[in-house]
Order: sequence, then C-alpha cells, then structure tokens
Amino acid sequence: MVPTDTLHVTRHTSALGSMETVTGPPHPALASLIDAYRGYDEHTLAPLRRREPATGSITLIIGFAPVRVWSPREPGYGPGTTSSFVAGLHDGPALVEHDGHQAGIQLDLTPLGAYTLLGLPLAEIADRVVHLDDLPGWDVGALVDRLRSAPDWPARFAHLDEILLRRRERGPVPLPEVVRCWELMAASAGRVEIAALARETGWSRRHLGARFRETLGLPPKTVARVLRFRHAIELLDGAPRSRAQIATEAGYYDQAHFNRDFKVLAGCTPGAYLAARMPAGGGLAG
Repeated sequence: MVPTDTLHVTRHTSALGSMETVTGPPHPALASLIDAYRGYDEHTLAPLRRREPATGSITLIIGFAPVRVWSPREPGYGPGTTSSFVAGLHDGPALVEHDGHQAGIQLDLTPLGAYTLLGLPLAEIADRVVHLDDLPGWDVGALVDRLRSAPDWPARFAHLDEILLRRRERGPVPLPEVVRCWELMAASAGRVEIAALARETGWSRRHLGARFRETLGLPPKTVARVLRFRHAIELLDGAPRSRAQIATEAGYYDQAHFNRDFKVLAGCTPGAYLAARMPAGGGLAG
C-alpha cells in the first residue's frame, strides 16, 4: 500500500469549476520509469478543451470517463472518443476535450520507461494518440473496474504498482548506448550535440538515429528540440525574465528561433501560452 504521507492532494475551485488531484510516487523499482501517479477528478460548468504542448514524457491515461482527443500529426485519429489512451512523443500539440467531467489516473512515463512498460518500439506510437486497448497485454475494462472500485487513491496506486512491476519484469530492455544518450540529452535539456552522442556510442549518426527512433519514437534532433522547448517552458513559468533571456538560457540561437519553435511545439506564441494557462497548473485552455 502506498503510504498516505507520500501523497500530495490539491483542490482548486474557479469560475470554470473544480479540480482535485492526488499525486503519489510509484514503487521504488519503478521510480526511474515513471515520474509520478496523478489521480484527478474535474467538474466544469461547460465542456472544456485543453491544448497539450509537446512534452518529453509519454502520457498514459487510465480514464473513468470519456474524453475526445485530437492528434494534429495524425488527422485520421481525431476527433476520437476514448477513456484510456497513450500519447507517444510528439513534436506538436494535441487537444483533449471533455463534456464537463473527467476523472482517472495519469502516468507520466519516461521514454525509456515507456519502452519497457508498454512492451513495444515507441516508433509505433510516435506522434500518435493510441487507445490503450489497442496495445498488447492491457485488459482495460478489468483495470478500470478494479481501480474505480478501490476504496481510495493509495489502493489504486498500489494496484498499478502490482501491474507495472510485472510488466517491467517481462518488458524489453533498451540498449545501454541509447540509455546513455538519453541521460546526456535529458541532463543538458537538449543542448548536447548529436555528433557528441554519436562519438559517445561509437555509432554512426545514421545508426544512432535508427536506434533512437525505434526506442524513443523520434530522431535525436527532434527529441533534443522537445527537451529544449520544455526547458524554455519551465523558465517561462518561473521567475520573470525577458523572452530574450529565456531564449539564451534555453539554448536557442536567438529570440526568433525561440518563437518559431514555440509556435510549432505549443501551437501558440509564448505570450498566448501565458494568457491561456489555466488555474492551479490545469494546462492550457484549448
């Protein structure tokens, strides 16, 4: 059972409605694969659409209520109604909409963790949003029933621990060279040179790109671009500073380069991003 003193509960009410989130850590053996478990229950006075900018993690949603999802890189998928889904690494924003209520659990998987826990090359879900039912080994109906009937959030998170520990044991293990490259890329917030990664592994850049796409879903240069963007988001959300300062600190050539990447990966300008932020970390109004 997940100790209750490790949980963080947030409740927020605004003109839009109310939101409760409960965040807890996964089992220690899963800590390098999953950033956190986040339970949520949101009620709004009207249908609500969120824009989800590109992120350096794989989002897995186990939903207790239906939502609609648009993946702009795969027009044939949207709008699609689903409850439980996985969003692979994207180099653009996605949209999620509900009719006034959503509830469930969000798992933010590291790319290497997703490779192991999902049990498939992430190239198969890159730039896509995929129904969890369509992935191998997931009995989504039974899982949702078990989680919804659990007495509290610690019991739900403990059940997820059981399932994911079993998947970890039988899941594929990424190549150590890919692990090392991801670690260097993440530590530098995408500022490491791809040529330096190739030298680190002893691989050609072409071979490095192929292994990266198979394991993480996107080529190294694109992953670096997303990580640099996420660092810029953190700076934008942090202490006030000029856009030029943010561009420099995040590793962009100049502010114009920063603005161009931001529009592609967030679907809006930095100023529009700040204006669209919802209360209590609720994402971007879509």
